[in-house]
Amino acid sequence: MRSNRGATTLKTKRRARNPMQDYDRLPPELRVWVSGALLPWRAATVRRAYDRALARSGDQDRALAELDRLQRKQVAKDVSRIWGSDHPEAATCQ
Repeated sequence: MRSNRGATTLKTKRRARNPMQDYDRLPPELRVWVSGALLPWRAATVRRAYDRALARSGDQDRALAELDRLQRKQVAKDVSRIWGSDHPEAATCQ
């Protein structure tokens, strides 16, 4: 069966938990963020990253901005390898 992840260097692992239930347990602001995310974030991963960022900043908007930064960093790892050096984001990962 084909995956919906496409070409990526993201690690894969089978989970015993129900990912939709985990997603439903996220706070509304995180569900909105995940629904527009570029990468297939696991609910537990995004929750952990958000909680850390919120603890550091004390501000919900800054915590969400930190998630954006983390996502851009991960995408930058794949840009050159997957899409080639001509991709507009390729300059940010060098």
